[in-house]
Amino acid sequence: MKAEPANFDQDACTAHHLAIRDTMDVLSGKWKIRIIGALSFGARRFMELKGTIDGIAAKMLSKELQDLELNGLVSRKVLNTKPITVEYDLTEYGHSLKPIIEVIAAWGMQHRDKVIKGIKFQ
Repeated sequence: MKAEPANFDQDACTAHHLAIRDTMDVLSGKWKIRIIGALSFGARRFMELKGTIDGIAAKMLSKELQDLELNGLVSRKVLNTKPITVEYDLTEYGHSLKPIIEVIAAWGMQHRDKVIKGIKFQ
């Protein structure tokens, strides 16, 4: 049996893993982070948002927006137009995810660059 380091704190480790799980539960799936990323540039109408996110079906976008709205990350505004237009935006709480999304995007660009250049991973 391997001994744990003297400074190991089981409660802190458990809390850390619980926080990661909670975050993953809110942002889970193929689309939520991409939706938040698209909305981080400003409010968008439904079809505009759908066009920004390659490959997402309208039904899936609607479901994911509802989930994000339930978690307080996205707001939905019905505009008084004919036909009715719905606009989505990040809430103030949703904007708190922007630094995380930016780090994910930066890592993705760096990773893509390494893959394209054929750099071996260690």
